[in-house]
Amino acid sequence: MNALLSVSDKTGIVEFAQALHALGIKLISTGGTAKLLADSGLPVTEVAGVTGFPEMLDGRVKTLHPKVHGGLLARRDLPEHMAALKAYAIDTIDLAVINLYPFEATVAKPGCTLEDAIENIDIGGPAMVRSAAKNWKDVGILTDASQYPQVLAELQADGKLTLATKFALSVAAFNRVAQYDAAISNYLSAISFDEAVSAPVPALFPAQANSNFIKLQDLRYGENPHQSAAFYRDLYPAPGSLVTAVQLQGKELSYNNIADADAAWECVKSFDATKDGAACVIVKHANPCGVAVGVDALQAYSKAFQTDPTSAFGGIIAINCTLDEAAALQMSKQFIEVLMAPDFTPEALAVFKTKVNVRILKIALPPGGASDWANGRNAVDIKRVGSGLLMQTADNHELTLADLKVVTKVQPTAEQLQDLLFAWKIGKFVKSNAIVFCKGGMTMGVGAGQMSRLDSARIASIKAQAAGLSLVGTAVASDAFFPFRDGLDVVVDAGATCVIQPGGSMRDQEVIDAANERGVAMVFSGVRHFRH
Repeated sequence: MNALLSVSDKTGIVEFAQALHALGIKLISTGGTAKLLADSGLPVTEVAGVTGFPEMLDGRVKTLHPKVHGGLLARRDLPEHMAALKAYAIDTIDLAVINLYPFEATVAKPGCTLEDAIENIDIGGPAMVRSAAKNWKDVGILTDASQYPQVLAELQADGKLTLATKFALSVAAFNRVAQYDAAISNYLSAISFDEAVSAPVPALFPAQANSNFIKLQDLRYGENPHQSAAFYRDLYPAPGSLVTAVQLQGKELSYNNIADADAAWECVKSFDATKDGAACVIVKHANPCGVAVGVDALQAYSKAFQTDPTSAFGGIIAINCTLDEAAALQMSKQFIEVLMAPDFTPEALAVFKTKVNVRILKIALPPGGASDWANGRNAVDIKRVGSGLLMQTADNHELTLADLKVVTKVQPTAEQLQDLLFAWKIGKFVKSNAIVFCKGGMTMGVGAGQMSRLDSARIASIKAQAAGLSLVGTAVASDAFFPFRDGLDVVVDAGATCVIQPGGSMRDQEVIDAANERGVAMVFSGVRHFRH
């Protein structure tokens, strides 16, 4: 048996080659890999010794030869193929261990030049991978060091690989080549030729977008039982995102569970536990129905639940800190679909042992926490439309006190400013039109997804009344500007004493005058947060 080894990432290759040699497998290799194996005391034949040609053109040509590809592509079950190999003195290659030039890592480096990128486009590697993968019944093709243990175990046990293993390796190989070519296309499609630019900056949206997603699981059905569905993740997921979750217990997640869980998790992780305190977000049908911060998980949950106990039934709960027994005991009193936290105490998990249907997800917060928002967020959002895609930069904007512009005679107090920022943070995660009443680090009423901003404001008031909450002295966030003063009048009539909105309407002055007339403070954020 002959094995061809040609790797850029040399992780574990020496140990793997040593094990192959111990099995009596002949080693063939290229360039730096051959040198590494020889320096490690392994008998290795360089590819040049097989082809009869040296590596050429600074290594651009070394494996593009019939003695390599003939050995990979020849079908062992076809006599004419084997006769051709014999006629031209070509040996079969039965195992190929190949990973590619680090194109993705190269172009990710600041200051990468076009020349650097081009020189890291592998030609011979993908060609060999495709040849081996096409002839999968006769050739095992390894493209990642993580595959070494399983392959070695089978070879040591049976002296050969099963067809199932070789097919799986072939699929993984074609996937890797597809990912590699997509990365090259994305990069080159995102730059324009300019001789004066030595280190081009790729555009965010390339002329051709090639995406790679890996299926995590098939789902029972989609939004409705007559729809089929599956859950995929990005090839390189953002740290701390929902796809990194580990399910500790509960039924299989549904399509709607995942969509709602993502909404809850993205909202809760915008709160930094070390600065903002414990935060709890309760989501129902993609909208926060209760959000609060507190000294601990129990207080945060209790306040969030108080906002809208009716909607919280069957909701999705996310906490930004370790969930302890006290909070778990309180939560267990209600019907929960999904519960998420960075960690759980053993006692908290024990509380839910009898509630076997509750889906419990453990998700590590992104490095840097909420202070490094972009570290755990997608850079681009994508929405499918008929035969096309809408792509946009993600709404990762974070508002600070310095961004606020007071436009009324009444100045907001320090306490009101904190309530306004809190309300604004929640409003970003509420479907438009969004109106959010808050006070003391707690949502008091949420109006979401209405065609009229007036209706959203009225619904928020109705929900507060139903929950027995007073809106007197609350802060209100509107995700977009008030086009007329009537929206402002509705929230002030409900009890609001300060308002945050983007501004930018041709009738801004009318709304400012109304705020002055009503004696409330109003600040402009300068940023709109539509969420469709």
